[in-house]
Amino acid sequence: MKAEQIPIAREGYPFILTGCFITLILALLHLTAWALAGLVLTGFVLWFFRDPARTAPDAENGVVCPADGKIIVIRDVDDERFLHCRVTKISIFMNVFNVHVNRIPCDGQVESVLFKPGKFYAADQEKAALHNEYCGLILDTGGHRLAVVQVAGLIARRIVCRAEPGDLVRAGQRYGLIRFGSRVDLYLPTDTAIEAQIGQKVRAGETLLARLPPS
Repeated sequence: MKAEQIPIAREGYPFILTGCFITLILALLHLTAWALAGLVLTGFVLWFFRDPARTAPDAENGVVCPADGKIIVIRDVDDERFLHCRVTKISIFMNVFNVHVNRIPCDGQVESVLFKPGKFYAADQEKAALHNEYCGLILDTGGHRLAVVQVAGLIARRIVCRAEPGDLVRAGQRYGLIRFGSRVDLYLPTDTAIEAQIGQKVRAGETLLARLPPS
């Protein structure tokens, strides 16, 4: 049986090629220990930017997880930055060992993309959501509005968002990533039926987090 090939996110190629080049130079200079270290580091970078195929669950009004990681927050909050109303917030923390490609949570149209430079506190701290650099995607499902927000972390210093206002998107579709550890926050209507729980390990594009109320 042929082994399944796992694709690599295109944002990773500059890092991977640089690592390969440096490792090759070290090997040609017979700096064996350094070359081995370079090979290990390059292997880690290659693994970090993996982008495996995912299949979104077929669930009516379903909200699919936008990121791999662990759920650290589920609670109602007053949102004054994205939807400007009371919402249910779900936060997923991604460590450096998780897949970092982010995915669209449900079918809809991109209403707006909001980027704000900021600080780089540890992503699992609550102040990270308030002060860290972020990129918020506002989605209109045709009956509801929700927000999915990429938040930079202590090590993560680069948010990639490929979605643009007006784009029609599908649940589970790739739309960006955050490099080297971070979090993704999801803002949903308060009457959404939540099916996830705090501490749960989740997978982007596969785990069903909630069901939106009927339109």
